[in-house]
Amino acid sequence: MVYINPPYAEAGNIKQKSGTGDNKAQTATSNNTYLKYRNLIGKASNEIFIQFLIRIFKEIPNSKIANFSKLKNLQSFNFYDFREVFQVKLKKIFLVPADTFDNVKGKFPIGFFIWDTEKKERFEQIKADVYISNAELYATKVISSYDNQKGYINNWIRNLSKAIKKEDSIGNLHSNGNDFQHQNDVFIDNDLAKKTFGGLHLTITNQNLISSSILFSVRHCLEATWLNDRDQFLYPKDGWKTDSEFQTDCLTFTLFSNNIQSKYGTNHWIPFTEQEVNAREKFDSNFMTDFIKGKPKPPQKSMYTLSILFEPEETYNRTPLKFSKEATAVFDAGRELWKYYHRQPNCNVNASLYDIREHFQGRNEAGKMNNKSSDEIYMNLIGDLRDKLKQLAEKIEPKVYEYEFLK
Repeated sequence: MVYINPPYAEAGNIKQKSGTGDNKAQTATSNNTYLKYRNLIGKASNEIFIQFLIRIFKEIPNSKIANFSKLKNLQSFNFYDFREVFQVKLKKIFLVPADTFDNVKGKFPIGFFIWDTEKKERFEQIKADVYISNAELYATKVISSYDNQKGYINNWIRNLSKAIKKEDSIGNLHSNGNDFQHQNDVFIDNDLAKKTFGGLHLTITNQNLISSSILFSVRHCLEATWLNDRDQFLYPKDGWKTDSEFQTDCLTFTLFSNNIQSKYGTNHWIPFTEQEVNAREKFDSNFMTDFIKGKPKPPQKSMYTLSILFEPEETYNRTPLKFSKEATAVFDAGRELWKYYHRQPNCNVNASLYDIREHFQGRNEAGKMNNKSSDEIYMNLIGDLRDKLKQLAEKIEPKVYEYEFLK
C-alpha cells in the first residue's frame, strides 16, 4: 500500500508556454525516473506526480495506491500516452477545491484517488463525490477521459475554416487550449499583434463568422469555476448545423462581447445601421447589418461564392436572419447604448462596443480599463445590456451539452 502526496510542479510553466520564458530548470527532468519512462509516457513525464505513479505501477506490481493530485492524468490530451500505459482500476475518487490545501491559491479541483494495480482497466469515466471546505458533500461530477471523442473544439473550427481567404478578414479568433482554465485566452479582436500565446489564431470572414461565433459563445456562456477547470470542450455532434436559432443566438452573444477596436482597422462588427443609432456620419463598414439582412458581401472584393449557415453555395442573397426573443432583447439594449454614445460630442462614428466602454469608463494609471464610469446613464445602459447577455447565455447553455461541446 503506497500513500503519496506528490508535488504539483512540472517542467513547463506559464511563461514558458506563452513564449516569454524558459522551462523550470531541472524541476522534473533531471532524475532517473524521467529518463527511464519519458519515451513510454510522452509529455506526461514532465509531471512529478506522474513519475511517482508510473514508477510504482512498473516497479511495485499489484500494489494499492492512494494519492492526491490534479485531474490532468484523467482528462488532458497530453496524458493520452500515460493512460495507454497506466491501465489500472480507479476504484474511488473524491474532489476538493485546491485552495483547501496550505499554500495553494489556484482555483482548480484536487482529487483523492484510490487505485488497484492488480486490476487492469483503461480509464474512461467515473463519478466523483465533490466536497467543499467545510467537508460538506457539495455535488457529484462525472469525469471523462475524452479519448474516444472525435476531437476537441479547436480541431472542429479548424476543419470548418480550411478554405478561408485572409484578404476577406473582418477580425481574428484566438483560442488557446480546449479547457475552462484557458477561458481568458479565448477572444475576438482585430489586432494582429496580440498573438501572445500558442493555440489557435483564426481569420474570421463571412464564411466562418457563424462557426466562430459558436465557438466563442460556447466557451464564454458558462462561468469557469474551480470544479470545471479541467473540463474539455469537444468536437460537437452535427445537430448544431440545422439549429438556426442556436446559430443566431451565438452570433448575437458574440456581437456584444468581442474585443474589436476601431484603432486597429475598419470595424466590421457594428450591429446597427446609421439610422438606428442616429449616427452623424456614414459608417466605414455596414458588413454586419448586411450579413444579418442576408446580403453577406465580404469587406474586400472577392470572386468566390458563399456558403453561410449551410445553404447551397450558389445562394448569394439569403433570407434575413431571424433572432429569438432573448437575442432581440440584447439588440434592443445594445441599440440604446449605441444611441447614447452617438449623442456624445466627441464620439467616434465607427466605434465598437470596446471603444464605447473605453470612452465612458476610461483607464487607470496602469493603463487598465476602469470597471465603472461616473456617467449614471451609461452605467444603467451597460448594466441592462449585460443582464440581457446573461439571459441569452443561459439560453445557449443547454445546447452546449445537447450538441456535446461539453460532456
